[in-house]
Amino acid sequence: MNLEDLLAERGVTRALIRIARAMDERDWAGLDELVLPEVTADLGTGELTGRAELVTSIRSFLDECGPTQHLLGNVLVEVTGDTATSRAYVSDMHVGAGERAHLTFRTLGDYHDRWVRRGDAWLLDRRVKVNRAHVGSFEALGPGPAGWSPRG
Repeated sequence: MNLEDLLAERGVTRALIRIARAMDERDWAGLDELVLPEVTADLGTGELTGRAELVTSIRSFLDECGPTQHLLGNVLVEVTGDTATSRAYVSDMHVGAGERAHLTFRTLGDYHDRWVRRGDAWLLDRRVKVNRAHVGSFEALGPGPAGWSPRG
């Protein structure tokens, strides 16, 4: 591996971490800067197309939720020129807000991401969240996207 590939790997890893922090800090403008306008995703609620749809879906869960923390680990990045893929474990904790402050919801899963380099920035092009398990109450979260149900 050469220095350019190591720097690219570092750039992808930093972008991955910044996305997790943007969600936890409810920094929606910051999240916009980290994903391509034409991003696609499947977070377990159905296929999403475009930055606005992705952010709206995430906000439908987090805007009415209390504190959250998305912890990432075992990050693997493969760089090929101006594109990259990454896989990272995600363990996320959500605490309810207000009358739901006693509720928690956690998931264990993987982010499978595809990235594109634009200038000096690595931007998310595709995200698939593979949910392996969850513990707690969905009610700790906001209602989710219109028509979505935790029971499928």
